[in-house]
Amino acid sequence: MADTTVSQASADKVGGEYFAVADFVALLKPRVMSLSVFTAFVGMALAPSELHPILMGVAIFCIALGAGASGAINMWYDRDIDAVMSRTRARPIPMGRVEPETALAFGIILSMGAVTLLGLATNWVAAGLLGATIAYYVVVYTMWLKRRTTQNIVIGGAAGALPPLVGWAAATGEISLAPLSLFLLIFFWTPPHFWALALYRNDDFARAKLPMLPLIKGAASAKRHILAYTLILPPLSTLPYFAGIAGTGYLVIALSLGAYFVARAAILLRTAETESVPAGGVQPHDLPAKKLFAFSILYLFVLFATLLLEPVLRTLAGLL
Repeated sequence: MADTTVSQASADKVGGEYFAVADFVALLKPRVMSLSVFTAFVGMALAPSELHPILMGVAIFCIALGAGASGAINMWYDRDIDAVMSRTRARPIPMGRVEPETALAFGIILSMGAVTLLGLATNWVAAGLLGATIAYYVVVYTMWLKRRTTQNIVIGGAAGALPPLVGWAAATGEISLAPLSLFLLIFFWTPPHFWALALYRNDDFARAKLPMLPLIKGAASAKRHILAYTLILPPLSTLPYFAGIAGTGYLVIALSLGAYFVARAAILLRTAETESVPAGGVQPHDLPAKKLFAFSILYLFVLFATLLLEPVLRTLAGLL
């Protein structure tokens, strides 16, 4: 009996430690972090100056820490609305697995560490940009815009668009027009991406009383805004080509994907229903808004993957 008790206690301890680690990882918003890290890496790889592989690894680690730290502070501040939204109520703070003060301290310590280490490992221009990215996401978007205006995701989207600039600056110590073209691409991609989510998660945002565009202006207005922004994306996506960091292959892919993005937005505009998720959290896969949201993720990933792989493919083609 004693052995059984000890074994159970050990299992509980191991299980508790596992969940503690998993909860702190969840505070970092890994999916959001992965997008920031990927776009920052592309910016770094496209830069004319090369970092030593070890310094590049350190820089990517710092950018990941900074993105995760801002996510942790965001969860601390938004714990009240996270608790009422179906897609966020299982997060560690609403579930009571991490204390709010602990999450805040965790985020602040990681932020300071990430910015300091990036400055020491690369340069202080990149570190300053990383610090500005964290501050913008936490203060400007989370604390100021998110609960006050329907333009929250438009203005606040700058935070998610800054990582390529951080990556470029880490390699070069400066900012130029080339990485700014990547910034603009993500900046104008963010509103249609997030408004599509807001359309099919309409009820969720209503419970949290967030002033999302579909809630305040209506679904029809949101769909018109989505189409307007997607119409901007095809010409905007050509900027990397004219900035000299992309080739003809990228240009063809960017324009083709942009045309399809516009077509999906036009289909959404012609859809009459509100497309909110029914009570109980059911998410029908045939909703045009959900399809547009899913495609928007693929769109950005393919564009940046093409920017990253195109030079490699050209080199291989030259060797054949």
